[in-house]
Amino acid sequence: MAITQAVCNSFKQELLQGLHDLDGNTLKLALFTSSATLDASTTAYSTTNEASGTGYTAGGETVTSVAVSLSGTTAFVDFADVSFTSATISDAAGALLYNSSVSDKAIAVIDFGSIKSVTGGTLTVTLPSANATNALIRIS
Repeated sequence: MAITQAVCNSFKQELLQGLHDLDGNTLKLALFTSSATLDASTTAYSTTNEASGTGYTAGGETVTSVAVSLSGTTAFVDFADVSFTSATISDAAGALLYNSSVSDKAIAVIDFGSIKSVTGGTLTVTLPSANATNALIRIS
């Protein structure tokens, strides 16, 4: 099992088909355990191997402050960091960004690089800087 960071292949096609309105639809970020298999081929959110614990609800948290921008010839999306407060989670190895407004379609996989845990505190997923070089989602 592995979590490999990627923009999902299905999202790339669906974006060109006009299925996603990133700053208009409801986007969510769900946490997954080290037993999950998530990568570029992931097509939709599923509860299989999703993290669990106090302060965490299946399906994750709604992503806020979504803004689409353009810098030179690169378009990119900015998101606010996502926090799970008053949480006790023992195995969060990665996350899935997905569109809950459009059949829970997968957008991107985030690999934390190691297992994250929290006991009675806040687990914050810090998203990459929103610019043409680092943003999680960018089109050049």
